Amino acid sequence: MIRTAIVPTVLAATALAASPAIAAEIQVQATGPVIELVVNEQVEVEPDTVTISAGVTTQAQTAQEALSQNSAQMQSVIDRLKSLGIPERDIQTTRINLGARFDYDQQAQKQVFRGYQASNQVSVKLRDTEEVGAVLDALVKAGANDINGPSFSVSDDTGPKAEARKRALERARSMALDYARVAGYSNVRVLQISESVQGSAREYSADAIRVTGSRIERSPPIQAGMVETGVTVSVTYEAVN
Repeated sequence: MIRTAIVPTVLAATALAASPAIAAEIQVQATGPVIELVVNEQVEVEPDTVTISAGVTTQAQTAQEALSQNSAQMQSVIDRLKSLGIPERDIQTTRINLGARFDYDQQAQKQVFRGYQASNQVSVKLRDTEEVGAVLDALVKAGANDINGPSFSVSDDTGPKAEARKRALERARSMALDYARVAGYSNVRVLQISESVQGSAREYSADAIRVTGSRIERSPPIQAGMVETGVTVSVTYEAVN
């Protein structure tokens, strides 16, 4: 979009700072047309962190029995994770559920009580993508029968984000110059830059792995692939000669 306006200049460093700071706004008189652009740039990164969800679901006639069986089986799963060298900080309980089970009797047209179901789920973070298959295999052998994941991500995407930011600004300047030259101007100058924070590298989630058997013949093959991280930059230019 090209228009004539008075645009406040805001330092890019202020917009990107971890802790917001109060900065003075300087009113700059734009004598030429103003070009406002929003550019998104993504960079592919090799993941170094994997998150999987592992749990146990048990059924019994009484609530106490269902929960007791579940707790014992889940403790075996957690102990197995720790024995693999996974630190406690990377094992987090995410869900515990206990409820009655009912089936609908079509002939009697009513709900029939079938007992109780207990479930316990933990989120496990792995710092080595090559460990996933072996960990999944070990979890099932330890008694886990409800597994979801894996989700791949990057622990620190500061470098890739900086590369995405550089590409975004280069592309924005190239686009702004095209607009300026079409309008009869030879150059542009930056009036304002702001960035939308997108958080850490986008996670890639594989199809959920549901385990119902008690034995796996071999470890599941896992391909980490690549994940994406990036920035969205808004830049305002003034067309100049």
